[in-house]
Amino acid sequence: MGFIDATHYSVRDNGVVRKPAAYVILAINCDGRKEVLSIEIGKNESAKYWLGGLNSLKNCGLKDILILCADGLTGLKDAVATATRHKTSRLLLESAMTLSLNAQKNIRTQ
Repeated sequence: MGFIDATHYSVRDNGVVRKPAAYVILAINCDGRKEVLSIEIGKNESAKYWLGGLNSLKNCGLKDILILCADGLTGLKDAVATATRHKTSRLLLESAMTLSLNAQKNIRTQ
């Protein structure tokens, strides 16, 4: 299972404040432990970047991604399908997952 997301930070560069994206790819291995597969800095989040990042991991030996949790970035589904052997997407949207987890919390407290 993998998790991908980019977060933006304010950075001062030669007196100018910029907001680069920190691209993070995490995975949960077969033993249930989290592993950081990649952290990179880029200008902004894009599906084109994610395709390059996933292909880079594939070139380093990543065999497959069974389930990938991500936000609803336009084009991400196609990028994942291109980078992996699965043409059908197993992409979980974080917002849908969060809603589901919050619903479970509410059921437990009632």
